[in-house]
Amino acid sequence: MGRALPALALLIAACATQPGPETPRTVGQVDLGRYAGLWHEAARFPTSFQDSARIRCEGVTATYSPRPDGTIGVVNRCRNALAGGAERVAEGVAYSAAPGNDRLRVSFFWPFHGDYWVIGLDPQYRWAVVGAPGRDYLWILSRTAAMAPADYAMAVEIARREGFDTARLQRTPQGRAIQAAENTD
Repeated sequence: MGRALPALALLIAACATQPGPETPRTVGQVDLGRYAGLWHEAARFPTSFQDSARIRCEGVTATYSPRPDGTIGVVNRCRNALAGGAERVAEGVAYSAAPGNDRLRVSFFWPFHGDYWVIGLDPQYRWAVVGAPGRDYLWILSRTAAMAPADYAMAVEIARREGFDTARLQRTPQGRAIQAAENTD
């Protein structure tokens, strides 16, 4: 319980963040039908739920699926490199918090929600840059496990332009944890 309280406090603080005049700009419009499907995490800001003394997420993916009620199903997966590549799965639901679908609210356990703002998006939906208005969370996502260097550089530049401290970004290893888990199966 002692460890859960600081994490809960951080989650509540993140959920309470309100957009202000200096918040990051979002892309304006996201076609959720095109956004649906599998994304690979190319890089992220370290987070307590992906990086700690007990977990180091590698081979991270997110799958978004439209639901009949208009919300979006979210399934995040990773391999914990500190546990021999054991798979971790988190399932949640997202809904649009803005008319253009570029600002979503995501919940992995009710009643807590976090901001999921699309601040960069390739016109062909090959990669996306997702952050939070407080600039404390940032993910670079790609449709492929190996993101092209020019695309990655463009995504990082968008994050930098929107005021994110891109020096905090860490690349997400894709193969090692997955291969370790497959070798033990």
